[in-house]
Amino acid sequence: MPANKKYLTKSPWLRLSKILAGSIGGYAVMMSLHLFFAAFLPKENVVITACFTGYLLWAFLLLYAFIATNVWRVWGLYIFLTVVFALPYLLKFNLNHGS
Repeated sequence: MPANKKYLTKSPWLRLSKILAGSIGGYAVMMSLHLFFAAFLPKENVVITACFTGYLLWAFLLLYAFIATNVWRVWGLYIFLTVVFALPYLLKFNLNHGS
């Protein structure tokens, strides 16, 4: 049964943006979330956990990019979450290895 045409994205650029937001943006959020955990938990445990939860989280974020009506909000949300999750790891890394 084919999809209803009124629900499909008309512009190829918006379709490409949804694909990129879901794949690249979702992967960035997933990696930064595990970096966030690595800043506070033992890194060995985070690596083991990332093997299982990483794919599930990435798949959910990929699906969310296609379900959302506004792709620019998805991009904004993914960039915001990536920065927020990566900051503790980056600040800890800079403080431990500074001067």
